[in-house]
Amino acid sequence: MRRVLSLIIFLVITVGGGLAIGLATLPGEWYAQLEKPFFNPPSWIFSPVWTVLYVLIAFAGWRTFEQARSSAGMKLWFAQLVLNFLWSPSFFGAQRMDLALFVIILLLITILFFIRERWGKDRIVAYCFMPYAAWVAFATLLNASLLILN
Repeated sequence: MRRVLSLIIFLVITVGGGLAIGLATLPGEWYAQLEKPFFNPPSWIFSPVWTVLYVLIAFAGWRTFEQARSSAGMKLWFAQLVLNFLWSPSFFGAQRMDLALFVIILLLITILFFIRERWGKDRIVAYCFMPYAAWVAFATLLNASLLILN
């Protein structure tokens, strides 16, 4: 029962936190008026992609927590979550594409370090972060392109 409660807490913090930050920093008119690169995905794709990613992130964090609460992996997991939650307020809230680009580059590096750290200890957790790494790499390119175009 304790493990299930722990998983629920990770899901609430990760998915709930992502949803709350997303609702608090909706793209709005400012973003709508930006010149977009040709590979900019349609707006409707972000919500389902992030929902799936947040579930994977929560699962990976929970599993790492259950195995090694004070590990480097857990510290990296928390660091990536903080950086993840800082990106939307930087980009949409402050409308600082340059600051957001800095945050997302740090986020991508942290994700890659987390994958590397967990690879030899729990490959399932490492695999859970691979779609996240791919999406954040794409989002980094998108952020940089928006900064250049605008």
